[in-house]
Order: sequence, then structure tokens, then C-alpha cells
Amino acid sequence: MSVHGGLLRMDTPGNGHIVDITPGVESVVRTAGVDRGIVTVFATGSTVGITTMEYEPGGISDLQALLDRLIPASGDYEHNRLNHDSNAHAHLRAAVIGPSETVPLLDGRLALGTWQQLVLIDFDDRPRTRTVTVQVIS
Repeated sequence: MSVHGGLLRMDTPGNGHIVDITPGVESVVRTAGVDRGIVTVFATGSTVGITTMEYEPGGISDLQALLDRLIPASGDYEHNRLNHDSNAHAHLRAAVIGPSETVPLLDGRLALGTWQQLVLIDFDDRPRTRTVTVQVIS
């Protein structure tokens, strides 16, 4: 077994901003030169998530609206009260979405569907610099 890896870094405005990270992950995969295996994508931080979706304006808007309905920013949260903070909703949204995805690697390509991209969602209520660890295991 061998492990190859890389880091993706990006600045985001927060507030549910969604970034298509598929091209960056594909770049790490190409550099690894691996034909078969698995690719794990992990975002560092407790207010950020990684998932897959069809990355297009309607899908982006719908996902952001769903998360606003499920976990409103203006909720009454203990985290905010106890920590004199304002981003409890960001922590909760990140916990629901999760920090990582694992994708099979077949013939040197991510085994994603035609309309499926890997995305980073920054839930925090302020701009952040985000780091994503990509590991290719073969």
C-alpha cells in the first residue's frame, strides 16, 4: 500500500459559501500517478464540511436554503450563550454534513457521477482560510 497526498488552500467569505474543489482534488490525483485506489478528502476545522453535489446555481441555492431551514443562523444556541460567540449554527451544520468524503479511484480518475462534484462548504459567519487534505491510497 502507498499513500500520496496534497493540500488545497483557499480563502472563503463564510456564510455557507460553496466551493467546487473537484479540479484541485483531480490535480492531486494526477500528481500521484495512481491508477486504482481510494481518495480521501478532509477539511480541517469545526465549521466547514465536505460533500458531493451537482455544483450548479440552482443546487447551490437549494442546499443553502435547506440548511438555513434546518439549522437557522438566528437560533437560540447554548454555544453562542456560553462562549459569547455567534457561530453555533456553523458548528452544527458542519457536524451534519461532515468533514470528509472518500471516492474510489478507477483508471486514474475519480469515480464521480456525471453531475457529481466534490464541494467544500464554509459555514462560519466570517471569512476563513481553509485547508483540505487530499490522500490517495493505492
